[in-house]
Amino acid sequence: MGGAALGTVLFALTFMLGLPVALHASAPEGVAAAPAAGDHDDPPLVATRIPAGMQIRIDGRLDDEAWSLAEPITDFTQRDPVEGAEPTRRTEIRVLFDDDALYIGAFFDDDPEGVIAHQRRRNAGLGSDDRFMWILDTFGDGRTGYFFEVNPAGLMGDGIITPGSGASINKSWDGIWYVRTGLQPDGWVAEVRIPFSTLNFDPNLDAWGINFQRTIRRRNEEIIWRGWRRNQSLFRPVHAGRLEGLEGISQGLGIQARPYLSAAGDQAPSAGTGWDRDAKTGLDLSYSITPSLRAAVTVNTDFAEVEVDQRRVNLTRFPLVFPEQRDFFLEGSGVFNFAPSSGPRPFFSRRIGLVDGEEVPIRGGARLIGQVGRSEIGFYQLRTGTATLRAELGEEGAFEVPGEDFTVARLKQAVFQQSHVGAVYTRRAHASGPGADTPDRQTVGLDADFFTSSLFGRYNAQIEGFLVVHTDPLEGGWNRMGDHRTRGFRVNFPNDLVRFHASHRSFGTAYAPAVGFVPRRGFARTQPTLTIAPLLPSVDAIRRLQFSFFWEYLTDLEGQLLTRSANFTLLETQFESGDQASLEVKRGFERLLNPFTIRREADGPVVLDPGSYSTTEWELSGRTAGRRTVSGNASLVWGDFWSGNRRRVSGGVTARPLPGFSFSTNLERNEVRLPEGEFDTNLVRFNGSWDASPFTSFSSSIQYDDVSRIVGLFARARWIVRPGNDIFLVWTHNWLNADAVLGPDGEISERRRSFETLSRGGAFKINYTLRL
Repeated sequence: MGGAALGTVLFALTFMLGLPVALHASAPEGVAAAPAAGDHDDPPLVATRIPAGMQIRIDGRLDDEAWSLAEPITDFTQRDPVEGAEPTRRTEIRVLFDDDALYIGAFFDDDPEGVIAHQRRRNAGLGSDDRFMWILDTFGDGRTGYFFEVNPAGLMGDGIITPGSGASINKSWDGIWYVRTGLQPDGWVAEVRIPFSTLNFDPNLDAWGINFQRTIRRRNEEIIWRGWRRNQSLFRPVHAGRLEGLEGISQGLGIQARPYLSAAGDQAPSAGTGWDRDAKTGLDLSYSITPSLRAAVTVNTDFAEVEVDQRRVNLTRFPLVFPEQRDFFLEGSGVFNFAPSSGPRPFFSRRIGLVDGEEVPIRGGARLIGQVGRSEIGFYQLRTGTATLRAELGEEGAFEVPGEDFTVARLKQAVFQQSHVGAVYTRRAHASGPGADTPDRQTVGLDADFFTSSLFGRYNAQIEGFLVVHTDPLEGGWNRMGDHRTRGFRVNFPNDLVRFHASHRSFGTAYAPAVGFVPRRGFARTQPTLTIAPLLPSVDAIRRLQFSFFWEYLTDLEGQLLTRSANFTLLETQFESGDQASLEVKRGFERLLNPFTIRREADGPVVLDPGSYSTTEWELSGRTAGRRTVSGNASLVWGDFWSGNRRRVSGGVTARPLPGFSFSTNLERNEVRLPEGEFDTNLVRFNGSWDASPFTSFSSSIQYDDVSRIVGLFARARWIVRPGNDIFLVWTHNWLNADAVLGPDGEISERRRSFETLSRGGAFKINYTLRL
């Protein structure tokens, strides 16, 4: 069977297998039709309207008269450590509303001396703390929603829930809402106000999905209101309860203006340049066309406050992918998720406004994101300006990047209760500067995701498929489509005791979407994974054991074996304390078709010859629970590596001596011994932060690796004057720690003294948000 026919068969097979799965779970629309822990008749939570003349002061005390009008919910169920058991502590939740906002008042019975609250910085991970989480499914579709969390210290965390088989949350979304917390002799409280203007919602719904979950960290106890089975989750809105009674609510005029003012300066002494200073203003203006569909325009988009990427050492033949951190692209980004997240990536937002990690100015553009009925819509139209970027270390001069136009359109059509079919289109076109004869590059993709959380009554199952093609980047037009195409499917069974998935995908030899990301092409890959994770309730110290098997079989498009990998987790132990330990063994085969330069050394590059390589590698790892004042992790990898062997040692320590203070260090060392050459690599990272309050934070990081031989410092101060209004102060500094700089051929091209400043710069930025 030819490649084109195979791709068509695979994509059709996805629909043939997926339809019965989705139909098995099909039900009337709305959250009310979804089972919550096997019982869809659970009573709803009815929100109480605040009478005219009454007000709520968000002060973390719950002593306003209006709170006494709301009937609390207390019927929580333990999810961990004992599924379905009564919680060890009482939780009370009250919900009020007025025309403009939703209010949540929560009381958590506890011993104040046992409450753990290390973190204060917005969106910091709360795996170490007591916490209160809740979700709002404002479209009642059981697929999407908003996520919020707080801890006893008043930390605010939030995100967007996107459809999928697991807990897929975009936590970089920063909504505008308000919370205050407080300790009491009998526990702690949280008082929350969420403006309706922060949310997109369906104004015609008579009920939203809502759910609440509490973590008692010292016991590693999780209690939840609805959906308490381990196969369910807070992050799957289909298992949420119902919030009724919201009537007469408003987003106001639906207009939000977010102007900014920034001043920045940078210098590159190593290139002999002086200080380059710049001051600019810009604006993000959004309008809610409907309560569920929001349009925005941006002018002179600025990302001065964005943190630097974490440094990594790459000993593979393929490029690394770094996450998006810019707010403009993170808001509503879930609609652009395509097929399996590790799949073809026809749209990768870091292709816009970034070249090799260096910023290219975004002059302006428009965005449309939201829902119309059961359709999710996402659209970008952006223009970047020309830019002159410094060459990489070891290369001379600079290069000019042209201005370009980017178009991205995405449609997801919900089918049945938890499934969708979708399409994506991208276009990248020359706008100004060099390369005027570059043809437009276009990409079209189709995907399908059939998911159910009620297979045989209580199990999760999923089938996904995708097909993507793009135009010829050199000639333009839809030529040689087989070379510029990828397709595949995945079957997934993501459950608590047994998790299984199997996928098959293939990438054409010239597959390279202009606004996407692909690390490798010209191959076909089959990849099954099986994990078994039994609980051990009869063993006091151990909560769960885990065993897993991962297999990968990768060939070129002619069927020649390129990679074969079999990974076994022989034992992973999860202790009741929250500590973990595991032992893995990895058997691999790799065929090199071309020479591979794995490292450039002063005495010449280390080059692996074409041929076949078989390896066996072991890994022993462990980590301690994050709730401790001092916690850590460590990993030791040893065994075969290409034609020789490698030992990799990595680990980290985090200390939280006082609330709001955090210090951590992470180390990674590779010792590689090959017949072709020997070398070591080292990566060191130090992070420190002081969060004086949930609204004032000071953070810094220092990174060094001896591959680039660059020491990088990033420091940032942030003051949240009030949610939506921020002041940032940022400083970056990079030093070269080397006596010799290598040229592209691996030979010493230049001598320099150690710790010479390569670049440094600072920025000051003010954001202001006005809502009408």
